[in-house]
Amino acid sequence: MNKNILICGVGGQGTVLASRIIAAAAMEEGHPVHSAETIGMAQRGGSVTSHIRIGESAYSPLLPWGSADILMAFEPAEAVRNLKYLKKGGVAVVNTAATRPVTEAFRPTGYDGSEMTAWLRDKCACIFVDAHEVCRPFGSEKFFNVIMLGIAAGSGQLFLSKDTLLRQLKKQIPPRYLDINLQAFLAGYEIGTQKSK
Repeated sequence: MNKNILICGVGGQGTVLASRIIAAAAMEEGHPVHSAETIGMAQRGGSVTSHIRIGESAYSPLLPWGSADILMAFEPAEAVRNLKYLKKGGVAVVNTAATRPVTEAFRPTGYDGSEMTAWLRDKCACIFVDAHEVCRPFGSEKFFNVIMLGIAAGSGQLFLSKDTLLRQLKKQIPPRYLDINLQAFLAGYEIGTQKSK
C-alpha cells in the first residue's frame, strides 16, 4: 500500500495526535511510514500541518503538491490553504465549523467558513462535517480529532482497519479519557460510513 495523507488545522485541535495514531496504525499493519509536522505558531491558534506517507514509494516525510490521497481538514480555511496537496481524484474530509483567528477580535471580518466551504464544493470531492454538531453528544469539541479519524476510516478513505485504529487509541489515550474517545471514534465511523454511500 502506498498512501499519502495530509492533516491540517490550527493549534489545539488535536491534529498531531490524529497523525500519530494513523502512523502507528499503519506501522502495526506492517507498512513503512514517514511523518512530519509543520507547527508554526500552533499554541496561539496558528496553522498545524501533518504529513503522513505510507508505503515503499515514500522517500521523504513531506508530501509533494498534488499527491495526497486524503486531506483531513479540521478547519475550512486550512482546507483551502492546503488543497494544493490533494491529488486529482483524492478526497477531502472537511470541518465546516470555522475557528476564528485571534485577529478577528481586533478587526472583525465576519469569517465563518461558509465561503471556504462553498469554494471547496466546486474544487474537489468532499465529505463535510460540522464539529459543533458531531461533538454535541460528547460535551466538548476536544473529541473532534478522534471523531475525524472515525469519519475518515468509516468512509473507506483512510485505508486502515477499524480494529487497528481502535487498538492504537487504546495505547495512546490516557485510561481516564479512553471510553469517551472510543465512543467518539465509533460515532465518527458511523458518520463516515453513512456519508460515503
